[in-house]
This record gives sequence, structure tokens and C-alpha cells, in this order.
Amino acid sequence: MKIAIVGAGIIGVTTAWELASDGHEVSVFERRGAAAEEASFANAGVVAPGYVTPWAAPGMRAKVLRSLLSSHGAIKLRWPLNSRDIGWMSRWQKACKLETYLANRARMQRLAFYSRTRLHEVTEARELSYERSDGYLVLLRSKREKKLVRPGLDVLRAAGSVFREVDADEARRIEPALSTDTALAGAIYLPEDEVANCRQFALLLKWEAEALGAQFHFNCDIAPLSRADPTSVSLASGSPPLRFDAVVVCAGLASAALVRPLGLRIPLAPIYGHSISAPIRESLNAPRSAVMDERYKVAISRLGQRVRVAGSAEIGGSLSTMNPSAVQTLYKVLHDWFPGAVTLQSGVQQWKGARPMLPDGPPVLGASGVPGVWLNLGHGSSGWALSCGSARVVADLIGGRDPGVDLEGLGVERLHLS
Repeated sequence: MKIAIVGAGIIGVTTAWELASDGHEVSVFERRGAAAEEASFANAGVVAPGYVTPWAAPGMRAKVLRSLLSSHGAIKLRWPLNSRDIGWMSRWQKACKLETYLANRARMQRLAFYSRTRLHEVTEARELSYERSDGYLVLLRSKREKKLVRPGLDVLRAAGSVFREVDADEARRIEPALSTDTALAGAIYLPEDEVANCRQFALLLKWEAEALGAQFHFNCDIAPLSRADPTSVSLASGSPPLRFDAVVVCAGLASAALVRPLGLRIPLAPIYGHSISAPIRESLNAPRSAVMDERYKVAISRLGQRVRVAGSAEIGGSLSTMNPSAVQTLYKVLHDWFPGAVTLQSGVQQWKGARPMLPDGPPVLGASGVPGVWLNLGHGSSGWALSCGSARVVADLIGGRDPGVDLEGLGVERLHLS
């Protein structure tokens, strides 16, 4: 089949690779000048399937309200809030019910474990070499946090995650550079989880897809799809339509506008996150892999000769405005755990990304309901962890094969679109 893919983030690139591997003629259209330039660019890089859970969870409304009163709160509302954000929050609130949360968590974790397996298969088969390391350590600052994390451990057990609870001494044996000046009550260690450079992987896999004949077209802002001819693609600035047998929409936040003329109202909203990346000054003072500060929901990752600190979740505001308090929190957590690990005088990269999130949590994969149009979107903050599995699922569905994972609740019908 002749297939167009709109979007070349980690979702679009993995989808292009899987479809090209299946022998399809693939063309990818991306509005930026290179692959993985938006939400895939500087994320934390953590691949921890057991921690892939919906943002819509019981108690989240109270957590948002408490965060508003804290200078280092993990979740923030920013102004302006537009009508899309307000409508999204209304749907999100309804999805916080326990029954809904449990169903969506199971859906996401099934896909996440499948995706990690697929990531390893692709990496091994293509002998890809990118910045990665094994192990994930969740740091608990107080006895209260150890108590609060108990329900989360039950989730990890139910999901099949391999983990163990460790005391402060063992945590520091796993990550010897952890500062002894910051109180540490214990930690959760997940030896089979990992940290890996999402953007590096995307660029390597793009080259592999090109070697199979996939063509990538950059600086191509695609016009919304046409109800009269939904499998044709043309530029927003105007161009003759290019006709395909199928179109896969993987364009992150822009996906909603692309499919709106087809009668699909996809409730996507940006949940903004920040990161800083800095060169390592002294390797022995830097993390070996990745840690998560459970109190502040900030991840500190070792990526080659750099350390990346990533966190925050903001509703509202804009992508162009870096939030000073969110960045300050990242620096605080870095200093608390790994003081002196990085050089902050020069070479520090600050980044803000818009995660394309659906109100209830899981992505939407598969047929759109419009013949020839397929969806792979709405992965939110879990795009890297879900990408390889999502791509394989969509490729199998397009090829008429049974995917290797239960897809209950991951189709567009879940959203009750009119």
C-alpha cells in the first residue's frame, strides 16, 4: 500500500519504520525541519511500564489544588486557560472515577509492557546504538512518602513489574553519587526499567526506515484532511493533493485539527513539561541511570555525557513561555540529589514541550471510522514508553493482522465522538 504518515515525532517515526518493514510505500510529512523536534526532543527518557498510568486518577483534583499553593508543586494551572483547556478539564474530571481509572491504567500498562519488548526487539535486530542505561530508582524522602507509595507498589505487582523496596544505604549503593545531605527514607528499585535517549532513537530509526524506502518530507505543514477525499494530503499553504491508499495521523496536538473536517472531535490538550540538560562535570558525581524524586515528580537521567532533569505538568499557558518556577524546581531537585554533577555555567539546554494528552489517559490507536484514515495519537507524557508498541499495533491493523496485545479500550470509539 501507498501510505502517508503525518508527523515525525517518536510516534510517527516508529510507525514509518514498522510500515516500511512490512513492505509498504511510506511517505512521512513533518512541519518541522527534522524528526523528533517537539514533544520527543528533550523528555526524561524513562521507559518504566509499571509507572505508565493515567493522569486522570482518584484524588488528582485535590492534588492539583494542593499544588497551586506550593512553589514547587508538580501540577500547575497557568493563564490563559482557553475553552479547549476548560472542556478538557471537565472530561478529565469525569475520568478520575476509580472504575474508569483502573480500566485505563490496565490498558496503558498492557501497551507499555508490549512496547518495551518491541523496543528491545527493534534495537537488537537493527543493532542500534544510542544513549541508554538500565535501572530506575524512585526516591522516597520521608516515612510518609513510603506509606503513600504503598498503593503504587500493589499496582506494580499487578502489572508484573520487577522491583524491590530498598533502604537508604542500598539506594546509595545502586546510585553511589546520591547526596548524603538530603534525607532519604528509602527507595523503590526497578532493575528491568531503563532510561534511553528518545530523540537519538528516533533519528536512528528514521535512517533505518529510509534504508527500506520510506521518504521523509520536512517543513511540510499539512492541511486538514478533506471529507470528500480523506486519503489525499496537501500543504496548508496550498498544493496539488497527493493521493494515498491510507493516511496515518501521528501529529501530536495538531492531529485534532487535521481530522476535524472528517467529523472527528479528538479532545487533545497540551500538558506542558520542562527539562534542563547539562554536561557532566564529574562522572562519579552523576547518576548511573535514572532516578525519580517521588515528592516533586522530577526525573534525573544519565544520557551519555549529560544529565537531564525533567518534570512539571502544566495546564494552560503557552509553549513559548518558559516557567521560571518550574525550571527552579528542576534545579532544586538536581542540587538536592547530585550537587556538583554538572557544569551549569555553559552548555545548559532548557526545554519546554507540549505533551498531547487525552483526558482519560490512554492513546487512540487504529481505524478512525473514516475509510483509509488511521490514528496513532494522544500518548501524553508516555509517548516514548508507548511508541514502539503503538506503531507495531497500527501496522498490524493496517495489514489486517491480529496485533500481539489486547486493544480493548484503545480505539477511537472510547471517546464517544459524534
